[in-house]
Amino acid sequence: MQYYPHILAVLFFIFFVLLGINPVDRSVWIIEVIPVVAVYLFLLATYKRFRFSNLSYTLMAVWLFWHTVGGHYTFANVPFDFITNLFDFQRNNFDRVGHLSVGFYAYPMAEFLTRKKYANAILASLFGLFFIMSIAAGYEIVEWAYAVIDGGNTGIEFLGSQGDIWDAQKDMLGDTIGAIMALVLFWFIRPDTKIFQ
Repeated sequence: MQYYPHILAVLFFIFFVLLGINPVDRSVWIIEVIPVVAVYLFLLATYKRFRFSNLSYTLMAVWLFWHTVGGHYTFANVPFDFITNLFDFQRNNFDRVGHLSVGFYAYPMAEFLTRKKYANAILASLFGLFFIMSIAAGYEIVEWAYAVIDGGNTGIEFLGSQGDIWDAQKDMLGDTIGAIMALVLFWFIRPDTKIFQ
């Protein structure tokens, strides 16, 4: 499994290119993929300096793939009817799952801090949780600001509230729950106690 991150990176690149062809709304796609491209390039650039565990790369890839799909269709319009109808939701909750997957980045954050010996497992877990919570709050502010500045359909689609006045709070809660889930997994796996090639 030494080449797992390389395979994952190539698969994601192909996936990204394919979903970049003829998205539902090109302007929404551009604004949605900016964080995806930033994270992907950051992981490529730092790979030689720090190789995360395969589980960390998998957890980070979940959000990369999920958010790319959301960018292609716009989050409110992703074909997610099976889940919506199964649970009798009043809105498309594809974006809620996406926010949950943002929280998964708490695991690699805790892994990085402990393996580098910058913090013990408890402090690293707290930092991972607070890191995700701050990213969640910051992103909601960016969404709101962009929607106000744009003032049109692109801003509304990027905001993705679908008429829910508590959308921002629910999104931040989703990020936080995802982080807690990831950190529980971290405590079961304890990647800081293992040696990675």
